[in-house]
Amino acid sequence: MSELSKKSVLVVDDNQANIDVLKGILSAHHTVKVATSGRLALKAVYSGSLPDLILLDVMMPEMDGYEVCRLLKADDRTHHIPIIFVTARSDAKDEAYGFSIGAADYIVKPVSAPVVLARVKTHLALYDRSRHLEGLVQERTADLLAKSRELEETRLEITRCLGRAAEYRDNETGTHVIRLSFYVRLLACKSGLTDVEADRMMAASIMHDVGKIGIPDSILLKPAKLTPEEFEIIKRHARIGADIIGEHRSELLRLSRLTALTHHEKWNGKGYPNGLAGEAIPLAGRLTAIADVFDALTSERPYKKAWSLDEALATILKEGGEALDPRLATLFVEMRSEVERIMQTFRDENG
Repeated sequence: MSELSKKSVLVVDDNQANIDVLKGILSAHHTVKVATSGRLALKAVYSGSLPDLILLDVMMPEMDGYEVCRLLKADDRTHHIPIIFVTARSDAKDEAYGFSIGAADYIVKPVSAPVVLARVKTHLALYDRSRHLEGLVQERTADLLAKSRELEETRLEITRCLGRAAEYRDNETGTHVIRLSFYVRLLACKSGLTDVEADRMMAASIMHDVGKIGIPDSILLKPAKLTPEEFEIIKRHARIGADIIGEHRSELLRLSRLTALTHHEKWNGKGYPNGLAGEAIPLAGRLTAIADVFDALTSERPYKKAWSLDEALATILKEGGEALDPRLATLFVEMRSEVERIMQTFRDENG
């Protein structure tokens, strides 16, 4: 057996004679390191490559074997190393305590060479198998995480594609949905959501108007004021959007469906399609409603001029408690500089 293929065993005992016995038994089969105290044992463990197994005396001055074991098992770097207590104490209570703090086995002094070799071989084999299984689990976990990320990225790209498709059917520009999504993320963070939650709200908001795909062009693109009958047809886009997205286990798609369905609900209960009021309206719908109203006010359309930032923010504040969530409306107005930065970054080409 080459030196490189030999497993490393650390022998810890305050009695040199005991060390010599164990070293004599093991050295033909393993690379043996020694330490004559608990503190020197810890130094030996951390000063170089980690040992594959530790034979540890229990009764030592200053720091006994139990304390060494507790310290090693409490450290993520060393908790996996098998520790075999080698001791003259054969009381069942002592063994039970040793196992409770993480020992892999007990060998009673005076030691028998065949017993030492057999126990060491067994626990090294178990250690190797454990590391192999841990490696397989890590590889499988990494593979699953990669597939999960790929799937989530695919879902996100689907939401973007559907969001862009809705914009092509409308008289709004493609940058509307981009600005709106950034407003939603900004407001979500300001309202107390985590970055991950805000990112999800942002992605879901992209599909808020996907239901407009199902609205006839004669109504959707009409430059004049809609009749009451035509407006009733326009209102259907919320439910159509929810139906297009459908029911899914994906958190992003569930949130996208909820956003499409509820972004025209109003705080005072006079919105559509379900007449929800106050906090009965899902947060995704309330966030998107503010962003949607603000962007509509500040964007130029064939039938209207763009409002100034001051006029639009004043309207958002005024609608707080009426059409919009008053707390979120106030937070949005307080972020004037960040809102303006998004406006300028994603301006319409004709703006």
